[in-house]
Amino acid sequence: MANTQQDDTKPNTRDARRAAKAAKSITAFAAAHGGAEAQFAHLGEKGARIVLVCGDGAWGDVVVNSMEVARAATEKAGVTVHDEFSGEFAAKVVTGPYEWCRMAGIQIGSPSHPRPGRSAA
Repeated sequence: MANTQQDDTKPNTRDARRAAKAAKSITAFAAAHGGAEAQFAHLGEKGARIVLVCGDGAWGDVVVNSMEVARAATEKAGVTVHDEFSGEFAAKVVTGPYEWCRMAGIQIGSPSHPRPGRSAA
């Protein structure tokens, strides 16, 4: 009879590869921008987002399939992880015209999405 029980003592090599790949991206981004700090955002069944804020104010994210992979990736990359996206942490983010246009551009009443009956500026 075949053994149908799963061996939970083996490390999940797929998750280990995912964590290594994410850590490589985090390390490269951090190196290009003077170091980085991170915070996790749980995305439900989809996984987790690792939000990165760098020393020069640049920011970005890496999405992985689980919180465990997120923790392993940031540990491997050697970045500090914050429990929450506090005001002090958020103040390190530098946003430019591109980000402000993207954020404002999706609101009704903005130049790219005028209110009904009004033409675009």
